[in-house]
Amino acid sequence: MNERIRASEVRVIGPNSEQLGVVGISRALSLAQENELDLVEIAPTAKPPVCRIMDYSKYKYDQEKKERRVKKNQHVTHLKQIRMNPNIGSGDYQIKLKQVIGFLEKKDKVRVNMFFRGREMAHKELGRGVLDRMIADTAKHGQPEKSPMMEGRVMFVMINPIGSKM
Repeated sequence: MNERIRASEVRVIGPNSEQLGVVGISRALSLAQENELDLVEIAPTAKPPVCRIMDYSKYKYDQEKKERRVKKNQHVTHLKQIRMNPNIGSGDYQIKLKQVIGFLEKKDKVRVNMFFRGREMAHKELGRGVLDRMIADTAKHGQPEKSPMMEGRVMFVMINPIGSKM
């Protein structure tokens, strides 16, 4: 910007986006001062470098505003986890279901964990039944990555929100 530009000749673009041609750096700076604006280097690798006459503070403000707008519209996906037992009651199941649906509506991934304790390991089909029921009940809001899998004493399923590219 302005005196920090090291090239001896630059291609200048005027304040109204018109081409002013290739001029010496001192002439380009005087053109910028006549318009009470800054000389900003846009393409330093070009031969000769391209500079534009503009209000640098306004340009910087517009860039920050654009970045804030982009950042506001993006969503970071989180992984939420729900813990259950194979002998879960219907009321407790409904509460867990509402939580899972809420997470999926906020576009978060959900991992539903089914914990088996002691002799419950002999009845894995009960846990699979509960997880299959959860998958069926959340079908409008999400879809499972894979079928329920066992990992040690935990059977789990990952549910992705519908409309997410994962």
